[in-house]
Parts: sequence; structure tokens; C-alpha cells
Amino acid sequence: MRVLLTGGAGYIGSHVARELSRCGFAVRIYDNLSTGHRRFTNGFELVVGDIQDQAKVTAALEGCDVVMHFAADICVAESIENPRKYFHNNSMGSLTLLDATLDAGIRHFVFSSTAAVYGMPSTIPIPEDATRTPVNPYGASKLFVEHALETYSRAYGLRYASLRYFNAAGADANGDIGELHEPETHLIPSILLVAAGMRSPLRIFGNDYRTPDGTCIRDYIHVNDLASGHVAALRYLAAGGESTALNLGTGRGYSVQEIISSTEAITGRKLIKEFLPRRSGDPPILVADSSRARQMLAWTPIRPLEEIISSAWNWVRRTQAEATPCPGIDGASNCEASPANRG
Repeated sequence: MRVLLTGGAGYIGSHVARELSRCGFAVRIYDNLSTGHRRFTNGFELVVGDIQDQAKVTAALEGCDVVMHFAADICVAESIENPRKYFHNNSMGSLTLLDATLDAGIRHFVFSSTAAVYGMPSTIPIPEDATRTPVNPYGASKLFVEHALETYSRAYGLRYASLRYFNAAGADANGDIGELHEPETHLIPSILLVAAGMRSPLRIFGNDYRTPDGTCIRDYIHVNDLASGHVAALRYLAAGGESTALNLGTGRGYSVQEIISSTEAITGRKLIKEFLPRRSGDPPILVADSSRARQMLAWTPIRPLEEIISSAWNWVRRTQAEATPCPGIDGASNCEASPANRG
């Protein structure tokens, strides 16, 4: 079975590509390399192109059986400043891909969605049937694609899995790939850049939320556990499973302060912190109820927070220790972790 993996040169996509390969699937990566990294595609077939280029997408789909779609812009703050970019790429680009997928006769589709579709949830942990009311354009652009998948499934027989994941973090144990954004806005790698002396201080947005220590709480999942969830979803669809939306998270939330404390303990380095006002569009708590994924996919995340942080720390030390310090770049407290490349 051959999988077209859009955005496979990015953080999550590259980890999924390796997990697919380890499980015996053939992988073709489609990415425009705008924020992805060519070296993350080493050993895989790579087609360089944009998902809004229908002719190139159509050609890349030839011989494929499944589409896994990661290509998207992902930063909540940027989506508020430039929503046009997010709706053009995340929404319109996904429609181009969906239409090409149908025209190619492919009926299995795994979509990289996000907890941001829930907005400010009233129930914690969040079940899949919670109301989807995004509070930022990033979440809205992803919800648009979920709606398109739902209607395409009913009209055309497309079977899909929308995987709403929470905060992906960590790096592959072999050290070949990891989180590498420019600028880096996700919490754990931002903290580690401060620990490595490449950024200072750590800027935290908001310490007055209605949480035990005042900082936002998120559900952090190791990127390799996330990758195994995508393979499980593919197998579920291939075995005849019905279209579905599933949360991929651990069900355990950690505050920004708790992540900082754990990172200080693992790295042995005290961090300089600066608290700034809240950013708009940041919910105080996002924690997954992933019981449906555990039951339907026979999938369970197995890597604890300590492994998430230690694997990310190994990646930072291996690949970025000699980089030029960048103290002027803000480290975000909780920018949604999801595929960064536009593909």
C-alpha cells in the first residue's frame, strides 16, 4: 500500500513517514519545502510542490492508495494577524487536494486536525462530540476541512479519519529528526532553546488563567505516539472502518509552569523567565478524552512527559547547539503543536 503524505518534510509528517516505513508501507512525500526540511525526507520519494497546484497534486497521487494530509500553516498568533493566509492554504488548499483525491479514485483519507477546533471547551477532558467553536482562524481553517470531509464522505463515499491532536512534542530516538521551526513558537522547544543558551529570556504569555498556577494547561503527546496513531487510523480505514473523528492525546494535562519545572530538572539548568500578557485565542485548558481512539484503533500513547522532554533535549543539543543565539524571538506559551509546513 502506497501513501501520499502531504507535508511530510515537516515535524509531525516526517515522524509519521518513518513509522509508516517501519510498518511496511510505501511512502511518497509531497511538500513545497516552505517550512519543511529536505533532509527530513532522506530515504523517501519526494515530490516538491504546493497542495494548491492541482496538476502537480494529481500527478503525485498516481499509484497511491491512501492520502495523509499534514500540509498546513499552524501558528495561532499568526492566524489572527493574517487569516487570509490560513484560509487560502489550510482550507482552499485542502479542497484542492480532496478534489484531486476523489478524481484519482482514492477513497481513504487521514487528516491532520487539531484540538483548536473545540475553541473554549466546557468539558475537560474534551470528548469528540464536544461543540466545535474555534476561537482563532487556525482552528476555523481546520474545522472547515472537517466539514468538507463529512460532506464528501456522505456524497462520494470517501472514508476518512480526522485526527484531532493536542500538543505534539519530543523527537525520534535516533536523533535524525525533531522539531525545527523558524521562528520556534512551541513551548517545549522554546524552553530548551533557553536551556541551551540560544534564547533568553523565556517569554510566557499569561499567568493569570483560572488554573492552579495561573498558566495554561495542555495535553502533551510524544510525536512518535502520534505517529503510531496515524498508522493505526490507516489500518482501521483499510480494514473497512467507518469515517470518524478521533482525539489523539494522553488525557493528562500539564501547565506551562509544570513543563518548565520538569525541563529544569532534566536539563539541570535554571531558566530565566518573563511573563507577558495573555495572547488572544489561547484557551486556558486543552486536555483530550482519547478513549474512543484507544477503543477503535487499539492505540495507546506510551511515552511519558520525561521522555518527551529528554528526547527533545537530545535533539536540540545534537542539531542546534552551535546555532547563533536569537534572544529577540519570543517563546510562546502554548502555540498549537501541529504540522507547520504548507506542503
